[in-house]
Amino acid sequence: MLLSQKILNDLKLAMKSSDIIKRDTLRMLDSMIKNIEIEKKKRESGLSDKEIQEIIRRAIKQRKEASSQYKIGGRDDLAQKEEKEIEILSIYVPPQMSESEIRKQAQEIIAEIGATKVTDLGRVMGMIMKRLKNQADGQTVRKIVQEELK
Repeated sequence: MLLSQKILNDLKLAMKSSDIIKRDTLRMLDSMIKNIEIEKKKRESGLSDKEIQEIIRRAIKQRKEASSQYKIGGRDDLAQKEEKEIEILSIYVPPQMSESEIRKQAQEIIAEIGATKVTDLGRVMGMIMKRLKNQADGQTVRKIVQEELK
């Protein structure tokens, strides 16, 4: 089953079961997918699963940022809502790599290119993000690479 079809089926189930947060989250996701389909002129053929997963990752990233801002602002109720949306969206994307796996990849790439200083960060990040595309969060990767180059 295509990912877009799975999302629509889950949306229908959420509507039937009156799961308001899941319903609203999946409606938002469906709307984002449709907007990108129109933008890329793929309304008839639809987006591939990889393209949809990229949209979902972007939505998750936005919610993580919003959640942290709400926590800073003392709005824990809104932060919790964002975190519930993250849980719902995370179902539709493959799990991210662990920090230990990312660190191992970073060490391999640093050894391959002979990076020794923090000034080599850009080269290392470019290579590691190509290798780990869609498997790891860029901020986490950057933090680990900086630690390894110190």
